[in-house]
Amino acid sequence: MQNNPQVSVVMSVYNGADSLPRTIESILAQENVDFEFIVVNDGSKDNSGKILDTYAQGDPRLRIIHQENSGLTKALIRGCAEAKGEFIARQDAGGDISYPRRLVSQLEQLQRESNAVFTSCGTRYVDPEHEILYEVQMTQAELNEGLHEDSLEKLKGPSHHGSVMFRRSIYEFVGGYRSAYKVAQDLDLWIRMSECGLCLTTEEILYEAVWISNGISSRQRPQQAIAAKAVLDCAIHRQRKLSEDDILNKLTEDLKKSKFRLDNSKLLEANAWYFMGACALNYSRDRARRHFLQAIKCYPFHVKAFLRLILQ
Repeated sequence: MQNNPQVSVVMSVYNGADSLPRTIESILAQENVDFEFIVVNDGSKDNSGKILDTYAQGDPRLRIIHQENSGLTKALIRGCAEAKGEFIARQDAGGDISYPRRLVSQLEQLQRESNAVFTSCGTRYVDPEHEILYEVQMTQAELNEGLHEDSLEKLKGPSHHGSVMFRRSIYEFVGGYRSAYKVAQDLDLWIRMSECGLCLTTEEILYEAVWISNGISSRQRPQQAIAAKAVLDCAIHRQRKLSEDDILNKLTEDLKKSKFRLDNSKLLEANAWYFMGACALNYSRDRARRHFLQAIKCYPFHVKAFLRLILQ
């Protein structure tokens, strides 16, 4: 166990056994930085806990917290509360990986810029077979402007939740992740941090995120829209020195009312496969075709997927 790590990497996992080794090994292979890797096993019912314990037995940098399922936000709150490093780096499960020099590169950035609150990097998005779909890179100006926009259409955060490293002192100063945000918890945190100082970024691709057809981004779009609106409303209230309590209380109720419905799950999953197919067209028509066919398999009446197949 690291007593004084420079960086604490924090991750939550729920039933991620199949892809967990890939993610763990990408962090344990990080170069030229003293770090601890805190993983919250959020009530997994598969072999995630056993896999984590096995890795932890072989590497003292890995700290495992086993708990009952509480959801991503509360798991991250607990993981960050355990962090010992001056800096906290996020990492997502689901097969996501950090490239070997990610941590040291971001650490050096924050050490050079004492007034910076966090830094992010470019992200490569890949399909479940780890084939490229698209990349997100942004300049420092784009990031800082995007976090201070006053409309949902223009509001923009880092390239990925897992692409960010931030100062633990700033995280604690702004109150950390807020449990009211079951989704969009990252955007809420980044905006509150951005009100305290400069946000850094590099266009270099240092993080890889896997698009999962039944992942949060696919299944919870309605909830994300509701939460993003609350994030913006809270930011406006802070600017006006007004209380955010009513917004946060309303958010909790709104998210309960809009709980994910099983009857449209297949359509949402099909939409995710369709999106991956549309992205894959830039690289491989055969791969795009496979994704469109998967969309139709999930939801046989997916008209757009049929049209794509016909027009290829």
